[in-house]
Amino acid sequence: SFTFARHVGFQKFVRNKKNKRRFRNSLERHFTRAENIHTRQTHTFKINAMMTTIATTTVNNNSFKTFKATRTNSKRLSSSCIKNASSKCLLENRITMRKRNSILSKTTTTRTTRLNVVSANKSSSSFEQEQNNSAADVFVSEMESSQIVSSPKNKSKLALVATTAALSLSAFAKPAAAAAAAAIAVNAGDTAWILTSSALVLFMTIPGLAAFYAGLVKRKNLITVLGQCFALTCMMTIIWFVCGYSMCFSTAGLFGTAAMKEGATGLSAFIGGLDKMFLAGVGPASMHETIPEILWVLYQCTFAIITPALMVGSMVERMKFNAVMWYCALWSFAVYFPACHMVWGGGGGYFADLGVLDFAGGIVVHITAGIGALVAAIKVGKRKEMEMTVGNLVLTFLGTAMLWVGWFGFNGGSALSAGANAAFACMATQIAAATAAVTWTLWDIKEFGKASVLGTCTASIAGLATITPMAGFIGPKGAFLGGIAAGIICRFFSTTVKEYFGYDDALDVFGVHGVGGFLGTIMLGILCHPVLGGFNDVPMLKQTIVQVYAAVATAVYTAVASYACLLVTEKITDGLRVPPEAEASMLGLDEYSHKESAYSPMK
Repeated sequence: SFTFARHVGFQKFVRNKKNKRRFRNSLERHFTRAENIHTRQTHTFKINAMMTTIATTTVNNNSFKTFKATRTNSKRLSSSCIKNASSKCLLENRITMRKRNSILSKTTTTRTTRLNVVSANKSSSSFEQEQNNSAADVFVSEMESSQIVSSPKNKSKLALVATTAALSLSAFAKPAAAAAAAAIAVNAGDTAWILTSSALVLFMTIPGLAAFYAGLVKRKNLITVLGQCFALTCMMTIIWFVCGYSMCFSTAGLFGTAAMKEGATGLSAFIGGLDKMFLAGVGPASMHETIPEILWVLYQCTFAIITPALMVGSMVERMKFNAVMWYCALWSFAVYFPACHMVWGGGGGYFADLGVLDFAGGIVVHITAGIGALVAAIKVGKRKEMEMTVGNLVLTFLGTAMLWVGWFGFNGGSALSAGANAAFACMATQIAAATAAVTWTLWDIKEFGKASVLGTCTASIAGLATITPMAGFIGPKGAFLGGIAAGIICRFFSTTVKEYFGYDDALDVFGVHGVGGFLGTIMLGILCHPVLGGFNDVPMLKQTIVQVYAAVATAVYTAVASYACLLVTEKITDGLRVPPEAEASMLGLDEYSHKESAYSPMK
């Protein structure tokens, strides 16, 4: 049965014990028929030979002649010879069966080994042809080697059996061949790591980011923040499945334009086509490098979820629930999908062709979300009470811890392999977050005389945002320097710059994510150089110029597109803000938007 082990469909069939037993019994019946013919011939031959031998050796023995002359004695002698011959044949049959089982066991090992080394690039047609042409020959040759078949007549019968089995398997040869090639190409370690990373990045949004933001707002607005993060997770998943993945990673031209081509600057260099809507063409055999393409879809979906969710922090306590949903949906089409396609869409993407480096989303995630949040905060306007009133610092602390842990999937998973690159990215992530937290805390102690838990939590997120574009391109030294820069510059923008300009970025989305992503993107050109322990051989000045251009261009485009999305949202939702009485009410936005409260009144 293992002659056809390279057929993946047959492998699935025989994994069922009942199916395997039935198939084996079927082969046994064919073997038995052939063996019966051989056994009867051998049986008759050995009886005749034994009788001849006895008669020859005792021909001159008068006692034997007298004994045999009696009919009863003659029958007894014949029966005795038959029993002896039968016992000998039975013993030989048992030996033959043991040899056959041994050969089948060896064949199993051989076929399994061959399966592991078959080239993944062999086409399904050649795979099918090989099976149909050689299956019967291999089957018969192995039966010959097992000494089960000895006569040409029996060989032809077994050949017919093997050919029939090969033809019966050809019904699923084509899909089996494609699935076999995919199965061989898939790297189990990489797949397991990206599966884990996908769960970690989703864990960053729900519950990590939701808890982090919810703890920083007034208690009367806590449910609204949790609800917005959760609703965005659901909405963005559907948008990604319908058309988001296609617009980010399709190489086809949009609306019939030319397909994406490396070095060409057309519409396809800025946005993908719609040929992969509803994940068309993404099947079990579809691959992205060493992982299944469907896993790549899932992993990137978690990035599409968390990016607009980051902007929620700048709009809390004053923007309507439906306005938040509409703005984030429109913003994804206008900003996130083009940015993702230009950077990560592959050769032919605008920024990819320029040589822009963005390991895990400094441009795609943090700069876009930070600028989009800043524009929204300015457009919506200030809160009635601008000061931050922390409703539950414990919840914020837990959210920070969840984000930190989840960031290993965010950065480490972006290596798309379970190897040294992922390990360096995770190490850089840990060093940068810790260094930024210590730097910010030391500045707090110097300025206020005390260490702030809120400041330390915010600082660690700033370090994580800054290291995101650099994680896989720099060494531990670069991560340390990046963490120091994040602790100083992000704190400066989150406090001094915000107070100076007076914009109400409620939870410092721009100061932490926007500035952190911008800083990391620019520093990448310097810190990725081998002189500082990095892994990029491009000249430092050249890479830095490319990084600065990409960061500035993305920021400018995002600002314009975000403002346009807000104008459209305002028309659709009849205003962006909740009524003044809802904002000033003791029940807050939780009651206005959801008719719910985070805390039940004491009775």
